Amino acid sequence: MAKVWARIRETIERYGAAGLLSVIDAAGSVPRDSGARIVLRPDGGFFGTIGGGRLEYEALDAARAALAAGRGEAQFRDWPLGPNLGQCCGGFVRTLAETFDANDLHLVRGLEAAEKSGMFEATSHVGEGGRIVRTLMPQGARESAGLGMSGFKKTAFHERFGEAVTPVLLFGAGHVGRAVVMALAPLPFTVRWIDSRPDQFPQHVPQNVVTACTDDVERELDDAPRDAMIVVMTHSHPLDFDITAAALRRRTADYVGLIGSVTKRARFVSFARQLGLADSDIDRLNCPIGFSQIKGKEPAVIAASLAAQLLVVHERISLSLPSPATQPA
Repeated sequence: MAKVWARIRETIERYGAAGLLSVIDAAGSVPRDSGARIVLRPDGGFFGTIGGGRLEYEALDAARAALAAGRGEAQFRDWPLGPNLGQCCGGFVRTLAETFDANDLHLVRGLEAAEKSGMFEATSHVGEGGRIVRTLMPQGARESAGLGMSGFKKTAFHERFGEAVTPVLLFGAGHVGRAVVMALAPLPFTVRWIDSRPDQFPQHVPQNVVTACTDDVERELDDAPRDAMIVVMTHSHPLDFDITAAALRRRTADYVGLIGSVTKRARFVSFARQLGLADSDIDRLNCPIGFSQIKGKEPAVIAASLAAQLLVVHERISLSLPSPATQPA
């Protein structure tokens, strides 16, 4: 769950209290790894998951009881995932249950602000009154100290919050472009959706999407974040080729995708060589887009295949990213 502290703040403001159930350590075969979380409401509702099954049922039950008892000490609990729990995973999970109320709003808002900037890490320990105290870690601190996310000690442990979000430049607002926008809506991407035809954009777009009605392709590419993925599917093959060649020439994008067939790729390769693009640049092109095992050509099928392909690249990138610099909370 990407917006943990925003959910906690909203729940406190509406209901007067909130609970947080976190997986803080995991080993072996487990439903979810460290960092899985649930935010609880006093009325029994909740957001997020720690993996479902009997583990989630019992852990939620204990967290709800703690929330009903009022603001109190943090509760750690170990869960061997064996026959006694009715789960055959065979792994081990340690959970942390916390409660918050209006007295914590100033701290919650500070963590929410850090969360809005992207991923961040905190050194956490049990402080006065059995409450968890979190100190935001500067960029690179965990790496330089050689600290692992799974190394739990009750005196101090490490947590990661927020979500690594990858920007996507999507050129083309046709049928497939619309399907791609919807497929990426719940996923860890922000989308800049570009087309020169203002009537092609729908009236409403997902929250992670910004539309740009322009034909200034060069400026869009120049202004894009260096880690932006680029997907090209305009109404014009010559325009597709121009955008794709310009994107490959920059050599910064981890993903450049061009919608089309094997034949379209061959034509682009010939065009790119005439422009003087090196074969090493051309080889970085994903065309056709998506996974070759998926043959369907319906817009939603193409979009689903592309979304899965982008997720593979996103995970590779995000696993190697350091946390953004932060100030101690």
